[in-house]
Amino acid sequence: MIKNYTKEFPYNYKLAYPVIIGLVGHTLVQFVDNAMVGRLGTAELAAISLGNSFVFLAMSLGIGFSTAITPLIAESNAQRNFIKSKSILENSVTICLILGFLLTIGVFALKPLLNSMGQSPDVVKLAYPYINWVAISLIPLVLFQSFKQFTDGLSLTKISMISTIIANIINVLLNYLLIYGKFGFPKLELVGAGIGTLISRIFMVLIIIYLIKNSSNLKKYFENFKFLKFTKTIISKIFNLGYPSALQVLFEVGFFISGIWVCGIIGTNEQAANQIALNLSTITFMVALGLSVTATIRVGNQKGINDFSNLKRIAISIFLMVILIEMFFALVFISLSDFLPWLYLENVSREDIIETANISSKLLLIVALFQIFDGIQIVAQGALRGIQDVKIPSFICFLSYIIIGLPVMVYMALYTELKAVGVWIGFLIGLISASIFLSMRFFYMCNLHIKNTK
Repeated sequence: MIKNYTKEFPYNYKLAYPVIIGLVGHTLVQFVDNAMVGRLGTAELAAISLGNSFVFLAMSLGIGFSTAITPLIAESNAQRNFIKSKSILENSVTICLILGFLLTIGVFALKPLLNSMGQSPDVVKLAYPYINWVAISLIPLVLFQSFKQFTDGLSLTKISMISTIIANIINVLLNYLLIYGKFGFPKLELVGAGIGTLISRIFMVLIIIYLIKNSSNLKKYFENFKFLKFTKTIISKIFNLGYPSALQVLFEVGFFISGIWVCGIIGTNEQAANQIALNLSTITFMVALGLSVTATIRVGNQKGINDFSNLKRIAISIFLMVILIEMFFALVFISLSDFLPWLYLENVSREDIIETANISSKLLLIVALFQIFDGIQIVAQGALRGIQDVKIPSFICFLSYIIIGLPVMVYMALYTELKAVGVWIGFLIGLISASIFLSMRFFYMCNLHIKNTK
């Protein structure tokens, strides 16, 4: 019985590992960013946390919206409909480019809100110029997503992996030069990190376009490529899948970002500790997210040929993979909870640094507890996106994160002695709720489709 699911592991892994490497690579660059900035001080680390949290809300909308492209491409690819796939790509590039500009404008328009969010004035002052550069980088980032989601939908996940890895190497080098002012470059500190992010994301777009245009299997998609193309039926499909997907990501990212803001109200050390725990948990989350992309691709393929019995079996195999992997990560966080925070902090006997490390260690124990639930909920989201069921799941995300998790987090952090630990208990409650409700929704829809196709 179990072999019906485990036999899918090798192909799931084949699709997932390039996505995971690309995502983990990107997160490791964030780790390097945080580690480099953390050497400047806890206020600077808190500032980059606050700045990224502000931009991440806009970024989550762009990335979430673009995920609609993958199931549409996976479906048309399974049907061997080249013309439809090319049209989806052309329309997607147009939409993502426009969306990138709109999100950048939105960040600049809302940036003054930082002054009225109860954050430390010193932290806000440091974060303000950093946000300017990272906001502009949303344009190439969202444009990159149009090409990434397209190639992922064709099951060619290595292309975006290569683009991301090269861009991340560029980012690390630029950060080293510009944050610290090495080899004659000016010492720009946080601003240098922002400039490095922008330049690396521009390269990321250029690299993926180069790889697609020079691929023998893909260059045909660029023949007579129509830029700024609007096809009503395809735009409608992308929008109807895209905006609920964007809301799903927004609710989840907004939930975690609200924790950053709550920790900022509590204190600078709590905010820095929260950033450490978030950054480490994000690295493991990227593995689950890679499997979520795999779920979208494989489920989308099966939907394209109306094979819902195999669709359900393949989805279960991915759920099993993520549970096993996240159990391993949970053990890692438990065993290394006292060691990992010092990767971000200067090893000196300063009171604020010691306090930040102690808080981080406690938070990592909770990170270990929610690993499995975090993995289940994101794979369930990917599988639901594969069957193009996104509206009810977006409501489930709102219910789990905003209605259930957020009030628990705020109460326990601000009205009990738990403080930052209370923030992460709220995270845990939200993830448990989402994993249960999203999984129930997916298997309900699977069984409904199976029944209707008999």
